[in-house]
Amino acid sequence: MVFVQISDNFFYLQMETTIDKVLVILGPTCVGKTQVSLKLADILKGEIVSFDSRQVYKFMDIGTAKPTKEERERVCHHLIDVVSPDEKFTAADYGKRARQIIRDLIKADKQPLLVGGSGLYLKALIEGFFQGPKADERIRENLKREAQEFGEPHLFNRLKEVDPQAAERIHPHDLVRIIRALEVYELTGKPISTWQREGRYERLTVSFVKIGLSLDRKKLYQRIEQRVEQMISHGLLDEVRMLKGKGFTPQLKALKTVGYQELFDHLEGKFDFQTAKEKTKLNTRHYAKRQLTWFRKDKEIIWMDAEDDNLIEKILEEFRKK
Repeated sequence: MVFVQISDNFFYLQMETTIDKVLVILGPTCVGKTQVSLKLADILKGEIVSFDSRQVYKFMDIGTAKPTKEERERVCHHLIDVVSPDEKFTAADYGKRARQIIRDLIKADKQPLLVGGSGLYLKALIEGFFQGPKADERIRENLKREAQEFGEPHLFNRLKEVDPQAAERIHPHDLVRIIRALEVYELTGKPISTWQREGRYERLTVSFVKIGLSLDRKKLYQRIEQRVEQMISHGLLDEVRMLKGKGFTPQLKALKTVGYQELFDHLEGKFDFQTAKEKTKLNTRHYAKRQLTWFRKDKEIIWMDAEDDNLIEKILEEFRKK
């Protein structure tokens, strides 16, 4: 066993045991996950497995706030720069790759640290994820027209009739997910909840200790403002020009991302640069709120103050006792 000094009055006891736990560091954008995870990886002699749904794409460095070259040399990172922006990469693809990486790390006696802000990717990794049949635009358009004519509650009631389990999980106003669930039922004759249950992957034989980093809303928004200004000063507009020059369009799923969408619109003359910058700040705040809404539903998450002076010590204590 080895004692690792974290601070003047805190030592972390490292024991040579079989790795049976994975530490998860999550939270909204700009909360400070990167620096915390680097410190933890140093202490635990681990490697970071990202669950960021945009950092998987190549060429999108500044706008996704990827770890720097120095940070990635300091600690090995996985599932960053995996595919081109015009390549298909789903949550199911992510889950499959991430599980194998975690298995390989454990086999090599290296501690995996999951770090990110995509709740869907984390769910795909831990629970598996139903990929489902391809979209049928005709069915979707018919369902959209039905919602416009009779209202969203009408479609939601239809969902409750054919798939009550899915209706329990889907918000009555989440029209996208309601339509998808009804679309799957019409295409296959089987509820989406059944497909999801049957489509789960073999689970990892480890437990997950989920630590959520939180911050006062006002402070978080200040950090978002600073992050956007920093991205702009580091050349985000040039990065978008480069993507456009490579033939990538804002219609690609990868580029339907805050920061990229607004600057593509600016380059197409829809509004001036200052407006694009302000829209990016506003939409990033909205994105952070959506992330928090998703994570707040997970009762397994242990929330900690991102500005706590003893944050690293508290995370390690929680990880050790779980």
